[in-house]
Amino acid sequence: MIEFGDFYQLIAKGSLSHWLDKLPSQLSRYRCEAQQGKFKSWLNTVAKLPPLIPNRLDLLCSVHADISPALSTGQREGIEKRLRALIPWRKGPFFLYGIDINTEWRSDWKWQRVLPHINPLVGRIVLDVGCGNGYHLWRMVGAGAKLAVGIDPMPLFLCQFEAVRKLLAGDQRAHLLPLGIEQLPVLAAFDTVFSMGVLYHRRSPLEHLYQLKNQLLPGGQLVLETLVVTGDRHQVLVPGDRYAQMRNVYFIPSTEALKSWLEKCGFIDVSIIDTTVTTPDEQRRTDWMTNESLANFLDPQDSSKTVEGYPAPLRAILIAHKPD
Repeated sequence: MIEFGDFYQLIAKGSLSHWLDKLPSQLSRYRCEAQQGKFKSWLNTVAKLPPLIPNRLDLLCSVHADISPALSTGQREGIEKRLRALIPWRKGPFFLYGIDINTEWRSDWKWQRVLPHINPLVGRIVLDVGCGNGYHLWRMVGAGAKLAVGIDPMPLFLCQFEAVRKLLAGDQRAHLLPLGIEQLPVLAAFDTVFSMGVLYHRRSPLEHLYQLKNQLLPGGQLVLETLVVTGDRHQVLVPGDRYAQMRNVYFIPSTEALKSWLEKCGFIDVSIIDTTVTTPDEQRRTDWMTNESLANFLDPQDSSKTVEGYPAPLRAILIAHKPD
């Protein structure tokens, strides 16, 4: 059973203490879900992992942990077997005690695009909305964040995060809570809020932007990464049933339209810091994620289009600030 008592204690005396009015009751449902189906099996897998204390830990340039003397072949194979029981691994990669978790996404590439342009994270309290398995939480800690909080409602991602945390000596600088953004009260307590790969999944994108703004301290910074299309400030793609085989894609704006949305929601100092075409080198099938991936979602005759005929995935990063 995964407990959240350490997180409650961590925030009890700080700027997030008012969250405790609502958070424990919200997470109580988790205890019921933990007794059901695959979730229970995944939790058992995490429970069987050994708690390790790395004597070499790199979270700045990667998520890399090692120990001396090295694990025996049997120990390493036992850990790998349990980590593979949590497949598919989508965000990463992770390098843990000689085990390379080669995830679907090269999430480190995204982080390399983000980090040079944002306010330094040293000493900051940050929130990652839709954080998946928490890969970027560890990179935020590596960049100096005092506390990195992620939210994502998917049980598998919670179990993957807790598996990694257990192999990192139970590091308390990062926490993942099984919640969606709509379940957060207005906290107005985070120095930096990240929303990466979420906006196009929201039926109401402006509501999502307001929700993100509500979590920021006055003067705090938003880091927004999402799918975009080319065009002027009036250009927005509204896909049909599917986009790149994803059913839950609702609005894909141009970068200029997205900038105007942020300004409409009251953000200031909005800037577009990067646009990058997603390639099958960045998102692909691996032996840790054996389902179909980007190469299967592009037109085999024209990689500039999805199989549905829409523009192939183009992703942008924007930064903005909540007024003081």
